[in-house]
Amino acid sequence: VIDHPKYQESKRIAIFLSMPDEVQTEEIIKDIFKQGKECFIPRYKPESNYMDMLKLSSAEDMSSLALTSWNILQPSDDDTAREEALAGGGLDLIFMPGLGFDKKGNRLGRGKGYYDTYLERCMKHPRGKPYTIALAFREQICESVPVTENDVPIDEILYEDC
Repeated sequence: VIDHPKYQESKRIAIFLSMPDEVQTEEIIKDIFKQGKECFIPRYKPESNYMDMLKLSSAEDMSSLALTSWNILQPSDDDTAREEALAGGGLDLIFMPGLGFDKKGNRLGRGKGYYDTYLERCMKHPRGKPYTIALAFREQICESVPVTENDVPIDEILYEDC
């Protein structure tokens, strides 16, 4: 991941904080800060499909985050001091999780549409849609995954031996 040309050229990067069954992202987050890039992480709004990408100030900043009912670390609702990526300079790159992927760029998420809705908002930002990379295990690559007209294809899937 850290040798990927899109990662190398990106300055503003959004990345998920991984759950135990996902590709682990902590070392990537540490590298984002080591290279002087800006790091944004999701804050999901429960009972909706709304998500923001909020700025982390450092890798150590992760220890200040609240644990949600889904067992995901994220900034709390009353944390209003963090920059939201689209309120500022937008994003260059988004690393995305998922349950399954196909080689046409289709992604099966957890069913709420958070990333698809967020990417729609990105397309309205002056900077436009950031490059999207899904981080996957080889076992998550399928012949095809079900999609709807609201699903936004991802640009690239990285997995072992891809």
